[in-house]
Amino acid sequence: MRPNLQKMKEVALTYLDRSGGLQKFVEDCKLYNDSKQSYAVFRFLISVNPSDVAELDATLGNYILHEPVRATKIFQTVCFTAVKTLTLIQQLQTEAQMNIVLKPTHLPSLPCYTLSLCKFPFDYMSQRFYMSEGIVIAATAITKYTQGARFICSEETCPFAEGFQYIRIHTPGATESATVRNDFVCSLCSSPLQEDIKYRVLGDKQIVEIIEIKAMNAFRGFSTSKKYFRFQSFTVFLRDELANKMKIGNRYKVIGIPVCMQNGSQVTVCLEANSVLFPNFRDPSCVSEKFKHLLALTSDSCWRFTAVLADSFASQVLPPGICNALKLALLLSLVQTNDREEATAEYLDLLVATNDSLILERLLNYSVCLVARGIKHIPSGEVFPTVTKDKHGTGVASIQAGSALLAKGGICFIGELSSYKKDKLEQLQSVLESRTATVFIPGKKYGEDIDQQISLPIQTSFWSFIDADFCSRKHTLKDDTPIGQIDLNLTPVNLMDAFGLLIHCTEPSFCHSVLPIVDFIFKKAVDPEEASYVVSQQFKTQDYEEFLAFAKNLHVELGSEAEKLIHGYYLASRRVRTHSTHGSYLSTAALKVLISLSEAHAKLSIRTKVLEEDALIAILLYESSLTLKHGASVFCVPPNAVFPFELNSENSLAQRDVYLMQCHQHLMQFIATYGPAAHMLSSED
Repeated sequence: MRPNLQKMKEVALTYLDRSGGLQKFVEDCKLYNDSKQSYAVFRFLISVNPSDVAELDATLGNYILHEPVRATKIFQTVCFTAVKTLTLIQQLQTEAQMNIVLKPTHLPSLPCYTLSLCKFPFDYMSQRFYMSEGIVIAATAITKYTQGARFICSEETCPFAEGFQYIRIHTPGATESATVRNDFVCSLCSSPLQEDIKYRVLGDKQIVEIIEIKAMNAFRGFSTSKKYFRFQSFTVFLRDELANKMKIGNRYKVIGIPVCMQNGSQVTVCLEANSVLFPNFRDPSCVSEKFKHLLALTSDSCWRFTAVLADSFASQVLPPGICNALKLALLLSLVQTNDREEATAEYLDLLVATNDSLILERLLNYSVCLVARGIKHIPSGEVFPTVTKDKHGTGVASIQAGSALLAKGGICFIGELSSYKKDKLEQLQSVLESRTATVFIPGKKYGEDIDQQISLPIQTSFWSFIDADFCSRKHTLKDDTPIGQIDLNLTPVNLMDAFGLLIHCTEPSFCHSVLPIVDFIFKKAVDPEEASYVVSQQFKTQDYEEFLAFAKNLHVELGSEAEKLIHGYYLASRRVRTHSTHGSYLSTAALKVLISLSEAHAKLSIRTKVLEEDALIAILLYESSLTLKHGASVFCVPPNAVFPFELNSENSLAQRDVYLMQCHQHLMQFIATYGPAAHMLSSED
């Protein structure tokens, strides 16, 4: 049955009128009509809701989804008629001059509208809309392309030697030569057509590469999945108003038309973007019943829940009760991650000194996989963005993401610091301090007139570790080494200070736990699926993933008492930790770290207000870190300041509460002695 074109045109006009699109079209026409410039092509963006159009006319709705070229032609005719009827643009002569771009607001949530390179076969020849979701891993500089051009017949006596009969407009998937070349001929007299250069319309073009969300599994250090996949990136073309809409490291939904592009002997599937959207995140609305029960059991203390949480954490890869301070720090860092693009970035960088890198790396590999953007850096790759030449033959510079940008809003585990050369360590220090990475693009190499320097925000927390035994073997400890300071002289002091926390994973409880670890490793080697401990059955990896997904999205408020305690400790510590030559060991960044630790502990406790108890844990962790870096101060804390006892009973939890209360009194005395004006929060501090 032949479709009724006249009816579809009427429906298109009705939809534009009802949706407000007609009013916007009239306003856009007014801008063209008021302009003093001469135009050969008039470009209009029209937003269409496929569902609303389908309710008015199913055939037209089907055209928009499955035959967008035909749908565009219908809207083009309607718009041209409106312009002529209402005399909206005086310059407009022919319908060919109307460049109508339909922008679907969404696509149906059905599998047949999703483009995935993981599923074969996929359709890239139908010229219809698909939706693809992924993370940007590379982006080129913005270049120009021919959006539209006017051609006239070279035969002067031909009627088409003037006017606007021959208008070439870029279509999805078309190359530059498809729009502008010298072998077009006149349909009336067969004479060659020649371009009227003064009417050529240029637009912006950018090429980005994205990978699917599933591909992030390839960058993780630990996985419970036994499935193996081959992942590859695919190319997205952004044009005109979409250029620069996609930032490296961000996650997007892209609606577009897949096209097949040929570059020499290689053929690749690309997506010509039509719309770029942010995805919708679905996070757990509450914690699991297991954690609710644990919260109820530990509700009489602000410290017990997080203590039990840290004690039982990662029991799939390490016996419970081992490295509790480190496991608490890992949980605090994990809960400060955020998947949302509009969220304010919070960072909690960790540097761990250890005598057993094998066990530590196993723990970090496991932990980094608990958040969606947990990345374990691959030694053969780059941590920070680099510049290469675009592989699609344009010759322009393409910025490759690197592990740090891929981990945006998450964790980037970069492995052992000693594996990096001096220049990479200096770059890491610069990024930790400024939270930006700078890439240099030489103009001559990439066909530009001038050199460019681009700064990219690095919104991720970094994890790394140092082999303390290796450092002690390479360096002899000096006699005047401050009490509590560990020997890490092979690591630059400024780099250590750039990390928020330094954790020493050789505490007494860790040293005496060799036999349980050996027993655990042997059991896992015999039966990897067996839950070696009861706690592993109670709190599984998925439980922690869901718990962190809920806790990290809590909005916490810094309480006044907690704020006073943090500022008081900060001011007092600056006073006692001041060197006559080098000045204070505490920078202004220390205050941010302390607040971040306090907020993280409140989130981990499922609270929306930061209490003094949260601030105390943050201060003890930070003071322990300072002691490891620079030696003990007047506010002397033991190496295992946060976990002084093994948590093997309720009595041990009560003992820990009493100990932490004593620490609180000690802290208040320290502030009263060395920071008498701590309660006066000046704007300078």
